[in-house]
Amino acid sequence: MTVAGKIERFVTLVPKRVTLRGYEGNQLVTTVKIIPEEKYPFKIVGSEALFGNNIGYKIEETKSAKKTEYLLTVENLKKDKGRYYDTISLKTDSKIRPLIKVRVNGHILDKEKKKNN
Repeated sequence: MTVAGKIERFVTLVPKRVTLRGYEGNQLVTTVKIIPEEKYPFKIVGSEALFGNNIGYKIEETKSAKKTEYLLTVENLKKDKGRYYDTISLKTDSKIRPLIKVRVNGHILDKEKKKNN
């Protein structure tokens, strides 16, 4: 069975996922711009990290060209080397899409193996 149809975008995420990669002891922070599509306006009313032990985050509402946008700032909290994965769930007031998920990948490298330039 084949299903065909037009897919409409509900939200634009720039970038689509968060990657925090760097050396132990370095500050690693990434910002994601969350842009509601004009046809489907929404407000972010809550948030939750799946695990939350390796990341900190905050959400700020901003205005851009008379549109409401959001900035999600994600920071690495992991102190030692290793990889981790997490998901930040953003709760919206939209009945169409009450939850937006932002994936977070972390890769902390051993600072002793840092190349000397």
